[in-house]
Amino acid sequence: MLYIKNMVCPRCVEAVHNLLERAGYKTKTVTLGTAELDATTPVDPETVAPLLEAAGFELLRGRAEQLTEQIKTLLADYLEHLRTARSPLTTSAFLTERLAATYSHLSKVFSRTAHLTIEKYLIRLKIEHVKELLSYGELTLNQIADQMRYSSGQHLSNQFRQVTGHSVSEFRRQVLPPRLSLDAL
Repeated sequence: MLYIKNMVCPRCVEAVHNLLERAGYKTKTVTLGTAELDATTPVDPETVAPLLEAAGFELLRGRAEQLTEQIKTLLADYLEHLRTARSPLTTSAFLTERLAATYSHLSKVFSRTAHLTIEKYLIRLKIEHVKELLSYGELTLNQIADQMRYSSGQHLSNQFRQVTGHSVSEFRRQVLPPRLSLDAL
């Protein structure tokens, strides 16, 4: 199993799949953050790493890096869970259920590797999603706050300013609001 950093969308999955196939590796499955190769195909990390890096990805070699990438991928899934579940799980319950590890362990590894807490990463992720929704101009701030499970539009507005340094109104007035790609969070 290869663990790969910066895979954030279905196009990334397709790009990694094609890259590995062109390099002569037979893939079983490629998902966000991972690629499972056929057992008969020996993997040479020194060959695979430069190929991935040339395409903007990174081969993760250490267990802590791999776990951190898994957590980031699951947190993106968690955002969808938040938006769609009637009674969403807490972040800790969501992660521990899927990774079969204590939240304390996950939190320590993530903080050490990513240099920020799971909570702060999730807030950044949520704010990037809020920026996306704001840029569409279809929902009010209160509707976005409800969708993202904020207690109020004011809470969302305060957190938005804290993370971006701008108010929601300032963000909306910008011609091309700056957004970060998920791998830059």
